[in-house]
Amino acid sequence: MQTKQRILLVEDEEHLLEAIKLNLELEGYRVTTATDGKKALKIFKEERFNLVVLDVMIPEIDGFQVAETIRLQNTEVPIMFLTAKNSSEDRITGLKKGADDYLVKPFNLEELILRVGNLIRRGMKGEDLKELNSYTIGDKTIYFNSYELHLADGTITSLTKKETMLLKLLIERRNEAVSREQILETVWNYDVYPSTRTIDNFILTFRKYFEPDQKHPIYFHSIRGVGYKFTDSPEGHTED
Repeated sequence: MQTKQRILLVEDEEHLLEAIKLNLELEGYRVTTATDGKKALKIFKEERFNLVVLDVMIPEIDGFQVAETIRLQNTEVPIMFLTAKNSSEDRITGLKKGADDYLVKPFNLEELILRVGNLIRRGMKGEDLKELNSYTIGDKTIYFNSYELHLADGTITSLTKKETMLLKLLIERRNEAVSREQILETVWNYDVYPSTRTIDNFILTFRKYFEPDQKHPIYFHSIRGVGYKFTDSPEGHTED
């Protein structure tokens, strides 16, 4: 049986707290609640969560301070602010404190559920990335945990998070075409819609890293009208 994803919900308006909790539980999430910042931090320290949904204006310790404290302990767990504050300054403050998303009250519960799902999936992708420690292509090894590419001569090249995530996706689906939509969902989480040229540029970068001859790739391929493919064995591949 799949483990339920755990959410810490921090909200001091009781009717809203119960409505959100009920809807999240109906979606299959396990929800723990707190009505003030002090209690929220105590619970977070004692338990593990896949997402924190956090009201800004809460008693004891406000949401911004709670988020800042959580980020000192954990840089990975996604945080979504719920707030009646809609100014750009407040949004910027929230993002600076470590928030991954920001939903203004009053909001549509369906939108909240969709955003929660996106953040949970994003966090799960990060966990998956840690499980695959390394992968060797030719004489170069990718270390996913540290976002590094190690060359045979000992040289180390730093990879960006998106480079690492895209490499992992293509490697997991090796010898299969991966659609642009799958890349959008996994690597960009639909936050930004990169053009085909943007993804092509990533593939060109990978060719510079790994291909013996960039003009005749044997590992990284653009499949016209479909997406992209990583081939871990060049035999039998038709050049694109």
